[in-house]
Amino acid sequence: MSNAFSSTQLSPALLENLTSLGYDKMTEIQAQSLPLMLQGKDVIAQAKTGSGKTAAFGLALLHNLNVKRFRVQALVLCPTRELADQVAVEIRKLARAIHNIKVLTLCGGAPMGPQIGSLEHGAHIIVGTPGRVEEHIRKNRLSLAELNTLVLDEADRMLDMGFEEPLERIVASCPTDRQNLLFSATYPQKIEQLVNHLMTAPVRVEVKSTHDHSAINQHFYEVDNNGARTDALERLLYQFQPTSAIIFCNTKAECQSLSDNLSQQGFDCSALHGDLEQKDRDRTLIRFANKSITILIATDVAARGIDVDDLDLVINYHIAHDPEVHLHRIGRTGRAGKSGAACSLISHKEAHKVIRLEEYLQQTISPEPLPNDSVFNNKIVQASMVTLQIDGGKKNKLRPGDILGGLTSNSAIKGDQIGKIKVQATAAFVAVDKAIAKQALKTISEGKMKGRTFRVRKITR
Repeated sequence: MSNAFSSTQLSPALLENLTSLGYDKMTEIQAQSLPLMLQGKDVIAQAKTGSGKTAAFGLALLHNLNVKRFRVQALVLCPTRELADQVAVEIRKLARAIHNIKVLTLCGGAPMGPQIGSLEHGAHIIVGTPGRVEEHIRKNRLSLAELNTLVLDEADRMLDMGFEEPLERIVASCPTDRQNLLFSATYPQKIEQLVNHLMTAPVRVEVKSTHDHSAINQHFYEVDNNGARTDALERLLYQFQPTSAIIFCNTKAECQSLSDNLSQQGFDCSALHGDLEQKDRDRTLIRFANKSITILIATDVAARGIDVDDLDLVINYHIAHDPEVHLHRIGRTGRAGKSGAACSLISHKEAHKVIRLEEYLQQTISPEPLPNDSVFNNKIVQASMVTLQIDGGKKNKLRPGDILGGLTSNSAIKGDQIGKIKVQATAAFVAVDKAIAKQALKTISEGKMKGRTFRVRKITR
């Protein structure tokens, strides 16, 4: 089987664009699923984040698209706004060679007004979260009468988040004659039920994780009770000294409480869970990705869509309910040829989960002793950067180059002291070295970009 994109039925325009993007060869999930999708088959694809699945279904729905028909022809449903935004960016990138394709995102947590306005102007492809998409359908703002492709991305997480009812109502609004593509990192029984209801003679493909787990050092520690977990966690943070770590909790309440506790102890950390306002979730993700936070405390659902390569530690505050989820969690460290560490706290009450995990990993789990009191002599690793928020963005024609130029116009600020820059519609975020934070604030607030001054402030929470 050839893994060249040119061996598929994709149009010359799509193939040419793939070459310009540097997509030379198909990843394993693309090679297995794309030819089937291009034949019009319903496909269930099981693959981890980072496997290239977005490009696979993105190319399939673009292949099915008739650009001259300005109607919604493809719908991609995602569990979170963060993931929907990433998927929309990727599809737009893949569609660059085809003129006048409109991709619209419809997500909860975003203002309704602009979405209603955009829907009135029409779109070819909708990417969104089930709750918001269902609401637009219910209020007759969105018609799926000409839909030919329905994609469920991260289907397992959508079911975990309780989206069954909105999904059912959305599916009921779709034409029966359509292609269904379902992507999921895990394949629990709930997915089986959804597949039976949704799909016609689906072909299932599965790609085992390409992530080399041998690069991850796994450690297990026994704790007597929940009260002992926080002490154990602090010992591990002092011992491993991570510059970038994720702590996984099983509930939103645990996330927030743990974040508050660790912040009081002096750790640079923040919580990420579904109860936060969307703008707070966005800012937390930006700060974690640009090294302004060293520790992120997250639920599994919220952590989907985090794209950070050089993560040096993952801690399971509670062990995951599902062994596949455990593997998905720890697979976020030790990437790109680097070594990583994964620590899991377990108690006697979780013996059943440990047994399932042992069977899944095909290894015996032997708890290690926790680090002793001497680790508290170590210093807490602080974030190297701080994030500045500028009250101007794409709508002000502001680009990353303008911000970089604005900062380096001050000869005291060097280019290597400026980190990641993210420009959104009405705001922009730039990470700067802590040592020059005050100078950077002053330089932007007193200087000009695009011929005007912008308000700027440091984000601390």
